[in-house]
Amino acid sequence: MSQKRQSPILVAFNTESPVFARVENYQNGTRIPWHTHNLAQLIHATEGVMTVETNCGLWVVPPRRAVWVPAFEPHRIRMTGAVSLRSLYLEPALSPFKHGKCCIVNVSSLLKACILRVIQFDQPYPDEGSEARLVTVILDEICTAPIAPLNLLIPKDQRARRVAEAFQTDVTDRRPISAWAQFAGSSTRTLERLFREDTGMTFGVWQRQVRLLHALEVMAAGKNVTAAALEVGFDTPSAFIAMFRRAMGVTPAKYFSHRKDTTEETE
Repeated sequence: MSQKRQSPILVAFNTESPVFARVENYQNGTRIPWHTHNLAQLIHATEGVMTVETNCGLWVVPPRRAVWVPAFEPHRIRMTGAVSLRSLYLEPALSPFKHGKCCIVNVSSLLKACILRVIQFDQPYPDEGSEARLVTVILDEICTAPIAPLNLLIPKDQRARRVAEAFQTDVTDRRPISAWAQFAGSSTRTLERLFREDTGMTFGVWQRQVRLLHALEVMAAGKNVTAAALEVGFDTPSAFIAMFRRAMGVTPAKYFSHRKDTTEETE
């Protein structure tokens, strides 16, 4: 998953209104290279799965989720499945978050409907009209939306990062942490500490998160639960389903049962 980051391209938007939205459709496997915007962005896909990578982590974004990317945050995107992208762009001063970091938020039916409505805005729109009032609703919805556990922080320490990159290359690798520590050139205790400090997770929990995010991409590409379980290193589908349920609150079948939104707008 992780590769050396190239210098990002600045995509500068000149708009007379503080908020606008764009419609973009991508084929499976499309990659948008490293870039950054002068506006904040809420990246939402009504169909398909995106993997958004920044310098500090990965965010896997299935339908009914969106990733918040602050202004001038370098990122790149990989598409899994046919992706129907509906993104909001906002002036940095409108950010509903104080932390200034990327995060994934759940997209409520109301928030989705608002995003689709903004797509239809005439630009520029009046400062004191229905459009401005709708933007206020959008900001409230983004700010109060529960943050979903679909991100993966990458360790900053070079020893731990080396382990992270190797494991992301082969998520079926089952070597014990002692062997990973030897691979990193550190002690087991040091490696465990580095992962806790840099990611907030133990190494074992971090590994499960990698497998979960990879499985989401696999299933979004159309493979079944059994194939996803084997591809991320589980011996049985039941063990994989149990892990998925603990992390996401539902089974994979339930999670993906409504991934194609039948209420998508006509283009």
